[in-house]
Amino acid sequence: MSVIRNAAIIGGGVIGAGWVARLIENGISVHIYDPAEKARQNVEAVLENSRYAYKKLVGAPRMAEGNVIFASSLGDAVKNAELIVESVPEQLSIKQSVYSEIEKFAPGDSILTSSTSGIMPTELQAKMDNPERFLVAHPFNPVYLLPLVELVGGQKTSRDTIDHALEIYRDLGMHPLLVRKEIEAFIADRLLEAVWRESLWLVKDGIATTQEIDDAVRFGFGLRYAQMGIFDTYRIAGGEAGMRHFLAQFGPCLKWPWTKLTDVPDLTEELIDLIATQSDAQSGHMTIREMERIRDDNLIAILQGLKTNNWGAGKTLSDYEHQLGETAMRAANDAEI
Repeated sequence: MSVIRNAAIIGGGVIGAGWVARLIENGISVHIYDPAEKARQNVEAVLENSRYAYKKLVGAPRMAEGNVIFASSLGDAVKNAELIVESVPEQLSIKQSVYSEIEKFAPGDSILTSSTSGIMPTELQAKMDNPERFLVAHPFNPVYLLPLVELVGGQKTSRDTIDHALEIYRDLGMHPLLVRKEIEAFIADRLLEAVWRESLWLVKDGIATTQEIDDAVRFGFGLRYAQMGIFDTYRIAGGEAGMRHFLAQFGPCLKWPWTKLTDVPDLTEELIDLIATQSDAQSGHMTIREMERIRDDNLIAILQGLKTNNWGAGKTLSDYEHQLGETAMRAANDAEI
């Protein structure tokens, strides 16, 4: 059985819908509140993708899906929730307003999380009556496949809340990464931002197209990073002498004027048009839904390949399958009794 049985999602966009998929796959009933006209349509489209993905991903008996209920009000959505996930637009005032409403109706022992990709949790919880039960739980798209979730507590977040959150996300088959100190954009997005800045400059300066930059990643270092990350990749590059040798050999390069990490290109209409035109030429022949299916199939293949070696995200998948197997066995034994 899951650590929790009922959850609420406030905001049914790409991330919110991804959370719905991850939660119901673990037998958790989810109430969704999103007043947007196409919210139900958007969530159902993501669930269509996630169900397709899980059939191919998981090699263990899957749980019966949790219920999906579209609530007519925020109060109805959160009134019985043990976990509440806020996935509304990235504006501090909007999020704080949502928390104020949540606290009027949610159970006193529920955990409230934000999917924000960069706002500091201390700022988010500043106006809450019970800030100790709040933390950031930042996932990555698609939430139903990528196991990483960055957990970031604010100054008033309790240790009990953090410990309970770690338990919940592990139970969901994820890899919760507790961020030691508050910092804007946390860990992963700060790394992504560095690559994104350089990519914009390479296009602006006419050095490479969007497709050539993507090829540099997907045929090269992206494959290494996908299974070993940054520091272990460079440790290997140092040979038998390891990281110390690598830093001695390549460290001086960091002072060379190779990058523009401290400068940002102006997103002029000309640059936006250039990037958009190149992107259309690169992938405009596919719909977004077709691209999502390709992405999911590729991620499943990578995850299952890593599972074969019980390594990285593949080990997380293997542990999750073992957990599903034990749950199915307990359910079968209970049925016999």
